[in-house]
Amino acid sequence: MALVSEKDLRDIIAQVLTEMNVGQDGGSAASSGSAAKADCQTTIEDGCWDDVAAVDLRTQYLVENPVNRDAYYDLKQYAPCRLGIGKAGARYKTLPVLEFRAAHSAAQDAVFSDVDQDFVDKMGLFTVQTKCDCKDTYLTRPDLGRVLSDEAAATIKEKCKKNPKVQIYVSDGLSSAAIAANVGDVLPAIEQGLKSYGIDYGTPFFLKYGRVGAMDQVSEITGAEVTCVLIGERPGLITAESMSAYLAYKATVGMPEARRTVVSNIHKDGTIPTEAGAHIADIIKKILDAKASGTDLKL
Repeated sequence: MALVSEKDLRDIIAQVLTEMNVGQDGGSAASSGSAAKADCQTTIEDGCWDDVAAVDLRTQYLVENPVNRDAYYDLKQYAPCRLGIGKAGARYKTLPVLEFRAAHSAAQDAVFSDVDQDFVDKMGLFTVQTKCDCKDTYLTRPDLGRVLSDEAAATIKEKCKKNPKVQIYVSDGLSSAAIAANVGDVLPAIEQGLKSYGIDYGTPFFLKYGRVGAMDQVSEITGAEVTCVLIGERPGLITAESMSAYLAYKATVGMPEARRTVVSNIHKDGTIPTEAGAHIADIIKKILDAKASGTDLKL
């Protein structure tokens, strides 16, 4: 193969630059005018976009020229569903798509992030862990999330009150956001309610990487008559902050799920956290009076 001489290479480069209309200074004569025009038309906006995640879906109605807007709007007030969001041709409008993606991102963050240790410390809770060693194990091995680590079992034996009427603890579950948003109001409300009923309760703590079934082992270790766990629910696309309270009378490892009583959808747009705390305390009293929980308890 013949080698290209340095002179030929310079001629080729010069020809290419000429065809591209690039001058000696490296600038493009053809584009300089367009760039200058674009600079003149550039507008710098101050501020930021509105938070699409803060939109109340119950008040949002994007259908153009509706037949009966008021009646449909009234139906939307019963639940924050994604209804009446409108379309642009065959596709959804931009705003609902952005809201959906924001909700999906919030749900992922709630599942994959951990509860802030500063929050746990602020609530005065000591921390123990299940046999899950990380978030990936927790999500792929639900069975390990139902069993306390040996260290956790020993710590609970050492730090928790023995044989209390009620043992309450907090667990991250599938939503760290639910714990951060609700426990600060729910836990004190439960404790206050139990005090008003004169019901003794044990030492609360935080269980990391916990599933609902871990409460059975907690019950056996503490000897509590009623065990209550506040745990993050699997997040959806309406809220990532929903928490539940599971309660059981004298729970034992391997017992049927039907023996659990649950208060669900605890969040600011569902069961209000402070009201949920008072309601849970009332249910605990009824469980103790009836000596039963789950399907055996008549509320």
